[in-house]
Amino acid sequence: MTQSLMHQVMSLYERFDPALISALDQIYDIDVVFEDPLHRIQGLIELRRYFSRLVRGLDECRFEFTDVIEQSGAGDEPDQAVLFWHMQYRHRKLRRGKLLTLAGSSHLKFGERVLYHRDYFDAGAMLYEHLPVLGSVIHTIKRRLG
Repeated sequence: MTQSLMHQVMSLYERFDPALISALDQIYDIDVVFEDPLHRIQGLIELRRYFSRLVRGLDECRFEFTDVIEQSGAGDEPDQAVLFWHMQYRHRKLRRGKLLTLAGSSHLKFGERVLYHRDYFDAGAMLYEHLPVLGSVIHTIKRRLG
């Protein structure tokens, strides 16, 4: 795994804004597979479309990386890394535009570019808990279960 590619990936996500879209081609393979708890995307063209929609909906978004675990691939296996992060984001429809924080991690597989990217995070903590009516229902359920 090249340190240069890892640095590019982390730099790309430090500010999740419209500039990110044009930089995807330099980092992701044309056949990349991207997954998160809400979507599965195949191919760089679809990844561009998906990220374009995400960026348009956000007022602000950035990632702070806290830890990285790297593993060199054996034989035909690609190199891998897990990046642990905190995402800070602001969306006008969530908590009246308040800055929110979400912890998560990303599993990446590399060739010369990123071949596979899977994000792990709590979708409820990111989205549903911050919606006006649904959020209060989820908080009530959590209090009763916890």
